[in-house]
Amino acid sequence: MPACAPILPAISLPDAAGTVLITRPSRAAEETARHVSALGLRPIVAPLLTIRHVPAELPQDAAAVLLTSGNAVNSLPAWARARPVFAVGDATAARARTAGFAEVYSAGGNAADLATLVQRALPPQSGELLLLTGKGQGTALASLLLAQRRDVIVREVYEAVAVPRLPPPAAEALQGDNLRAALLFSAETARQFVRLVTAAGLEASVQNTDACAISPTTGVALEILRWRRIRIAARPTQDDMLALLR
Repeated sequence: MPACAPILPAISLPDAAGTVLITRPSRAAEETARHVSALGLRPIVAPLLTIRHVPAELPQDAAAVLLTSGNAVNSLPAWARARPVFAVGDATAARARTAGFAEVYSAGGNAADLATLVQRALPPQSGELLLLTGKGQGTALASLLLAQRRDVIVREVYEAVAVPRLPPPAAEALQGDNLRAALLFSAETARQFVRLVTAAGLEASVQNTDACAISPTTGVALEILRWRRIRIAARPTQDDMLALLR
């Protein structure tokens, strides 16, 4: 992978320290932008995916509900307020609590961490589990739960739709000379980034920029471009992604 000298810590003015491209969907991107600003950096929000609700028929009850993303929170049924809700990470858990769900637990990581949390918290005979996930997602988690001999009801309640072209703020940031890093929060977003940057003829524009990837899989999807370097978060959380900017 490309390598470079360590990033210097932020100093006085955000523009002097550099800009950071945030590519995740709008609501999550706005939260990330606030944290980036707090580091003394200038956030550029340019979502590459939009989130759309997918109607789904949900069961009338379950022993617990599992969430693979904050995008599934709006689909939580009312009866879930009386059931434990298990979230893949802290941000998703926070969104569920804000929505009024009191008994919420965070795995603070990925699908494997969520499966481990459920295994520790609920005996196998607890009853059916409702897994709310995105279209084409949740397979790995469902398999892990089935391996625990659990009954799992999987419902796809949202989908991530790719934008047709590179957003102007992203193109402008890439063509400038002060883009310090780009944050990629999923392998799907990474693949979309590579496709749109290539279509725009801006492949060479990332050579002085760090790619910050949330997972090794995300990092692999970015290797087709000649980045200054590709950095992988220690854990798949927003805090660990932000740590790459310090």
